[in-house]
Parts: sequence; structure tokens; C-alpha cells
Amino acid sequence: MKEAGILGLQQYNEKRNFDKTKEPIGKAVKSGKQLRFVVQHHMASREHYDLRLEQGGVLKSWAVPKGPSRSPADKRLAIQVEDHPFSYRNFEGIIPKGQYGGGTVMLWDEGYYELLEFSENAIKFKLHGQRLKGKWSLVRMQNQEFQWLLRKEKDRESRETAAINRYKTSVRTGRTMDEITTGNATPKKRNPFQQTDLQLCKLVKELPKEESWLYELKYDGYRVLSFVEGGRARLLTRNGHDYTEKFKPVAKALTNLSTGQSFVVDGEMVVPDINGCPDFGALQHYIKQPGVQALQYIIFDLLALDGVDLRSTPLLQRKEKLEQLLQGAPQQLQYSAHVEGSGEQLLQQACKVGLEGIVGKQADSVYTGQRDWIKLKCKVRQEFVIGGYTRSGKRETGISSLLLGAHSADGLTYCGRAGGFSQQDMNMLATKFRPLARKTSPFSRAPSARAKENIVWLSPKLAAEVNFVEWTQQGLLRQAKFCCLREDKAPEQIMREDSVDTVEGVIITNSEKIFSENPRVTKKDLALYYQAVAPRMLPYIENRIISAIRCPGGAAAPCFFKKHPAANSQGIHTIETGDHTYYYVTNAFGFISELQMNTVEFHIWGSRAQQLEQPDIMVFDFDPDEGLELAIVRQGVRDLKRILDNLGMNAYLKTSGGKGYHVVAPMQAAQNWESVRDLAKGIVDIMVETWPERYTGNVRKVNRHGKIFVDWLRNTRGATSVAPYSVRMRPGLPVSCPIAWSELDKVVPDGINMTQALKRLKRKDPWENFYSFKT
Repeated sequence: MKEAGILGLQQYNEKRNFDKTKEPIGKAVKSGKQLRFVVQHHMASREHYDLRLEQGGVLKSWAVPKGPSRSPADKRLAIQVEDHPFSYRNFEGIIPKGQYGGGTVMLWDEGYYELLEFSENAIKFKLHGQRLKGKWSLVRMQNQEFQWLLRKEKDRESRETAAINRYKTSVRTGRTMDEITTGNATPKKRNPFQQTDLQLCKLVKELPKEESWLYELKYDGYRVLSFVEGGRARLLTRNGHDYTEKFKPVAKALTNLSTGQSFVVDGEMVVPDINGCPDFGALQHYIKQPGVQALQYIIFDLLALDGVDLRSTPLLQRKEKLEQLLQGAPQQLQYSAHVEGSGEQLLQQACKVGLEGIVGKQADSVYTGQRDWIKLKCKVRQEFVIGGYTRSGKRETGISSLLLGAHSADGLTYCGRAGGFSQQDMNMLATKFRPLARKTSPFSRAPSARAKENIVWLSPKLAAEVNFVEWTQQGLLRQAKFCCLREDKAPEQIMREDSVDTVEGVIITNSEKIFSENPRVTKKDLALYYQAVAPRMLPYIENRIISAIRCPGGAAAPCFFKKHPAANSQGIHTIETGDHTYYYVTNAFGFISELQMNTVEFHIWGSRAQQLEQPDIMVFDFDPDEGLELAIVRQGVRDLKRILDNLGMNAYLKTSGGKGYHVVAPMQAAQNWESVRDLAKGIVDIMVETWPERYTGNVRKVNRHGKIFVDWLRNTRGATSVAPYSVRMRPGLPVSCPIAWSELDKVVPDGINMTQALKRLKRKDPWENFYSFKT
């Protein structure tokens, strides 16, 4: 990819008569922060696809005769042609016959890309398009100036086949080639309606006896109605809010599915947990931070297709058409299967795996927008100790909700609230509660009062039976409803009946969630690991701002980076700086509570909350180029240690859990961030000047070829580094573990896992003198 400039656009302009073609005149522009790409399907004298990558204000262009393939086994010929103007990314239409490239041009895909590697003969990049995603490479053929090979790199976006033939429409307009050629600006068949009332459910206690019903699983998520036409999707929630942007991956999947068709579908938006069951808490987190979890749209009804209103069509016929429509659909779109006849077995199955329940629909029913469907919920019942109750702040009497608990090693653990009282219940409870009132909470950690309510604490002498839907990830009851008092039960003997796991007083829910298959590591295993390493880990993590890597789906779903406290976080302290709120922990309960929120990795600031602007550790991260021998990395660590020794700074070593090592130097908290950053950069500059062939302090990968990037940027305000003893969410769950300098040649950077780290606790602590500064 030669330097973009005037020459390429001169060639472009010279080949075209702009009095006859509507293609844009070639002018270079200034590139933005994000680089754009476009793929245009071109029906010229020979059908082909044009790949265009923004660079230097123009579009570097290749003609790909067979089109891109998503299979890494396919190498597609890509012929580099003249640069095209940046505005060409918007061109869709007809190039007149007799003009250069005469034929029809369709905008087949578009988006942004990241330039990963670049040389004169090889380009690697990552596409973020609607149809093409993931890592790709262009490699120049030997002794050829303009002929390259385009290939999909192996990643989660690669496929066994080319997987592009199903896309027949424009990503911008939804038009086919024929429609672009004939000048049709919109799809031939539009949706017959743009809004409709949703069909709703009524709760019943028993299944209907008639055989004319079909049953589906009830999914715990957001009800979403989707309108798709013209290459666009519009997603509306039950109350009519447009969530197209919030649920963008599903909107794109629906657009890709349409291939020129228009349709209206009804379904439930969910985020599945590791077992594939919808996790409502994870969905709420997704809405706050879109794109960090695996979103799925469970589609159960088809209301319109290709301009035909299907709402008056019998349900079974609608579902047959829907199943056909969803064949080969993107993975974000799932068909909601059903059973016909008795739903008893399906209900038992749903309850067994922890789903909310089932929905019943008459097989020949039409979509009326009324409450004609039925639902049966799974009910979980258990006794709990009553530790208090709430009432409205304006009322002197009455009961709004019960405050419930269960006994654990930590005392009476708060489990949540229950409501659903009749007037008779409230009168009875008020009489029972009156002699039990007290001034202090009986819970080991008292719940807080909500706005405009008062709490009355009670001696824990009564037990209540409640039914509820599930336990949340915070160990609280969801949708709990009071059933009755159980005066035949001894309150002091009541514990959670689902074999709850408690670590450091924190209830670990979903304790069998898998975070690694090889070796097998569960959420409970992680909690017990962090409990064991707490005495060693706490001196380095307490009172430091944390950035966490959370993995709500365990090993089966993407993780995300979290810097700010969640509203339901426990055991944390918050700190305001600038316009941001950050958080830190001060004890084992705090970071085990973070583990309960599915935090796997702990990354920390180089300063403590009490002296936020004066860092007290300096961190250097060794990041070697691909294929660099480990002996060279180890030599780099030694070279840095000699420099630090000469400066009178203690240096401590730990594995990174990745490709390199971390060298950490403690300091007195006396200098500001700018001074510490400049010192760290100066140290790395010495390494680069002394051994320029070995090291670089430049973060760009193009400057890293055959070298080690010694990352000094960890010492910038707001930057973080992985904490000592933190687990890394990588294959095998390695640990960033402190080691002795004598172990440098014996321990590889990702060579210590959780089991080995725990065994090392019995040895002498290699960092025991960490805060004994040289003077």
C-alpha cells in the first residue's frame, strides 16, 4: 500500500468523463480517527467485488474477481487498482456503458477497520462491517506489483465456506442489483403496518385440558417487536421505546437476514448464561454497557412477510413461515420451538433447568394484540427468617415488605424482600411483630432503606414461607411473595436450601459456573483461590482504584472491562475524581464480593486512594514481538533490573500470565504522576538507546518487529496494571504471580496457574520486603 497521494486520484480522474458518469470527482480528504472500508459489488464486463480501505484521505482499492471468502482455506486474487476518492464509499448506481467500469455498482458492505500490521508486501487488518468481520490479510504475490492474495484469518468470524452468496442486497438501501439497475429506490414490498399492539399473557395455575394448545418456553428478557425493510431494522420494546441502537448486533443480524425482504417479527431479547438460560441481570448490564455480552433474540412469531399482513393467519402457519425465514440465520437470531398438546413435561423441564416457566397459545389462534396467551411460572418455595419489615415513610402503621434472611457462617445473612400481603395477612403480622421490635438490625450486613420508606427491625423469632422465581447473582430473592408464617419451624435452624456456598461471608451464586474447561475451574474455585491468596494479595490491592475484567457468562461468553462501580456492588468504597466515580476495596470481603459479580481479573492504579496524585509503584511490562525467543525477553528483564539497581530502586519480578514479565519498583509516594511517568519513560529510553536492536518504547506494533516493547505507559494517571496474584482470563487461567529473581530462568510468563500459585503460598514470600525502600 503505497503512500496515498495525488497520483492515484489523477489516474482515477483521467479514466472518467464526469459529464457522463455520476461517480464523484477525485479529491483527497483528511482521514478521521476511525478508518473506513467499503466493499462494492460491481456488475461490469466481468462481475467482481471492489475492496476499498481508507488510507491517507483516499480509498486504496483492489478488485476481487471471486469476492471475499470467509474461509481461511480460500485465497482470493485481489488486483490493486488506482486510488479512489473517499467519497466513493457512498457511490451506488450505474456507470454508463462506454465509460470506464461501465455497469451497476452496489454497496455490498461497509464499516470501520483497524490496521494491525503493514509492510510493502503484506497488510493485516480487522474489519468491523455488517457482513465482513474479524481479521483479514492482503499479501502481495511474488514478483508482482499489483497482484495480491486476500485471505480470511482464523478467528471466531471465519467459516468453513465462503459464506457470502446469501447476501444479494445493498447494506444501505436494501436493493438488489436489478432494483439498482432499474432505479427502484425502495423495496417493492413494504411492511403493511408500522406499529401494532402486542399479544400478552395472563397467569394461570393449571394447564388447559384441551389438546389444541401449543407451548413454548418463557424467556426472561425484554419483549421486542422488530420491523425490517429497506435494509434497515427498527426494534421497539413493549412500551414503544426504540432500542435499535442498544440492541445493534441483533438489528444488524435482522438486516443481514432480510436480503431484500420485509418482515415484522415478535420475540424476547435475552443474554444467556453459561448454561444457555436467560440471565435478566446480564441483560440489564448489557443495556447499560452494550456490546460486552452475547445478545440473543428468541423469535416466536411472524406478523408480516413481504408486504402481507399475517396477523389473521393461524398461529401454526405463522410459525412454519417463521422457521423457514430463520433457516441459516445469524447466530444472534434463534427460533422459539414449541410442543403441541400437553405442556406438563415442558413445564417440568423448564423448572428443572431454572427457567421462568412456559407460555401456552392456541394453535389456530390469530394475533389480536389482546391478553389471549397464558403463562405458567415455576415456583420456588422456602422458609426464611423475618428480620424486619418496611413501611411507607408517610405511614405510622402498615407493612410494605418483609426483610428476610437465612443463617450462614457469617450469621443471619440478608436474602431480600417479599411482598404480596392481603389485609388479613398484614393485620396478623402486625400483631405478631409488635413484641419483637428492636432498634438494631439482626442481619450480619444490614440492608439500606429505600427512598421514602422506614425500616422496623425485628428479633429473628419468626419464619415465613415465600415463593420466588430465582436467586439473583447478588444472592437476593427475585419476585418473592409471602405465603404464610411457619410457626412450626425453628428460625435458628433455617438456612438456604440450595446448598449455598459462602466465602468470606459472601454468598456465591451460580457457584458451578465454568470459567475454564482445562483445567476445570468453577466460580466457587475462583472464590476459594482469592480467599486463600488474600493475605498475600491485599497489601497490593487494598485502597487502590480497581479496573475489573468481568465475565458474566464464564468461559462461554465474552468478558468486559469495568472501571466504575455497579449500583448493586457490595463491600466497596467509592472515590470521585474529575467527572468519574471509581471504586476500591479494603478487605477480603470486598474483593470476594467482586468475584461474586464475576470479576476474574483485578487491575490496579499505581497510587492509593488516600494519595491519588502520588503513585507509589512503577510498573514495566515486557511485551515481545511474535516469535521472539524467551531467552531474549529474560535478558531484557535483567537489563532493566541493572538500570533500576544503578538508580537505587528496588525491583521485584512477577509473571504476567501472558507473553512477558512485569518488573515492579515500589517508591515513596512523594512525586506526581507526570514526574513518575517521565522517569519511567527515561528508563526505557536508556534501554532503547543502549540496545536499539532489542527494545522499543513505541506502542505501535509496526515499530516492534523483532523487538520487545517495554511498556512504560502503565505509569500514566488512570492507567492500570494487573495486580499480583490476579488470575488472568486466558486459556488455563494463569496467574500474574510474584517470583524470585533466581526463578527468572525457570518460570515462563504464563507458567503459574491457580493450583501452583496456591502451593507457592507455603514458600517464603519473594516480595516480603516490597515496601522496605532504599534510602
